[in-house]
Amino acid sequence: MMVVRPVRPADLPALERLAGTATPSLTNLPAHRDRLEERIARSRHSFSREVDFPGDELYTFVLEDLERGEVVGTATIRAEAGAREAYYTYRQETLIHASQQLNVRREVQTLALSHEVSETTQLCALSIEPRYRGTSAESLLRRARLMFIAQYPERFAEVLAMAFPGYLDEQGESPFWNSVGRHFFVRDYHDINYLAGVRSKSFIAEVMPQFPLYLALLTPQARAAIGREHPDHEAAMAEMLAEGFLRSRHVDIFDAGPVIKGERDRLASFRRAAWHPVRVRPAHLLPDAEPAMIANQRLGDFRCVVARYALSPTGQLMLSTEHAELLGVEEGRAVLVAPLALAAEDAELGYDEGEL
Repeated sequence: MMVVRPVRPADLPALERLAGTATPSLTNLPAHRDRLEERIARSRHSFSREVDFPGDELYTFVLEDLERGEVVGTATIRAEAGAREAYYTYRQETLIHASQQLNVRREVQTLALSHEVSETTQLCALSIEPRYRGTSAESLLRRARLMFIAQYPERFAEVLAMAFPGYLDEQGESPFWNSVGRHFFVRDYHDINYLAGVRSKSFIAEVMPQFPLYLALLTPQARAAIGREHPDHEAAMAEMLAEGFLRSRHVDIFDAGPVIKGERDRLASFRRAAWHPVRVRPAHLLPDAEPAMIANQRLGDFRCVVARYALSPTGQLMLSTEHAELLGVEEGRAVLVAPLALAAEDAELGYDEGEL
């Protein structure tokens, strides 16, 4: 049985392990004990404080395998991506270069430094042990955050964003970094990625060029990497696009990985979620039904599990005794339920309308 819950101080060793095994290494989940301790403390403070609008809150969750008694995954919500310091990206743009005398008109693709994503709520820092990748447990960890946001909308922005790790070659090098950032930082991609995770990112604005980058001047390998996710994250990208997120014009400034954005009310987990009062029954008496994400209404003791979406004729959700105890709900208490499976019609192809 798997459950997603808020992180605790005792989870620090698990977070260190998950940070160290993330593929590729994540800027927002550095394998640095002090930073992870700070993350846990900040998360616990965020869960406990009164919030009327999004700010610098950070909500970190873990996925616990109760049968093994182990924390096997983690994921985070950053209430406002740029609350503490601007969240920088490159925005893909098109410039027109024309000359009437020469009868020349060319559309030139560029990348411009931007901090527009700063005002969004960011879903980030997801890492899960290899044996759980591609399973319903990974989907639960990734999308339980949406179940939490749906219950406490005042704590988050109307637009959610996710930055995916960018493409690395067979040698683990970033073609985009080698063509752009390395010329200004004179550091290896992995070094700068780690440095950005354990220190302030203010150096980005201090060192990165402020003028647009002309794609025609980059290497072919760098151009091909723009907006391309790391191969290990292709399935995760597909799931979030099916959820209703859209590709944006923004990419990561280090490896040019894609940034996707979604309006809360257009995402499947929000549109298809429903409140149901609980009816507790022994597990062997529950009817067969499709799996669903089920979350309780307890802020600091948030719990989200996968169980059958079995409804009584009067609209009550029939839960096993074990699941009811795990969620901390009694008979008659309402829980939020959303189907685990995403329908093909939920996906919206193309770019975010606000980016066109």
